[in-house]
Amino acid sequence: VPCRVPAGCGAGVVEVERSVTAVLGQDVVLPCRYRAQEQEQVVQVTWLKRGPGGHSAKVAVLDRQHGEYVQEPYAGRVLRR
Repeated sequence: VPCRVPAGCGAGVVEVERSVTAVLGQDVVLPCRYRAQEQEQVVQVTWLKRGPGGHSAKVAVLDRQHGEYVQEPYAGRVLRR
């Protein structure tokens, strides 16, 4: 699941783990932290799942103004900290 800042947006730093180990059927944490610059404010975060052939599908959209939307079958499985 990529975690990135769109081109032309902010100049903060995205921090992700290079590798995450998971066990099928168990919960896993996919950490992604954005360190904003001074006076910069994050208003939306979108998680994508990269599938076969490089196609991406939205998993969740976390928006400060419009709330949280999680696609099926991920509903109930996404937790924002």
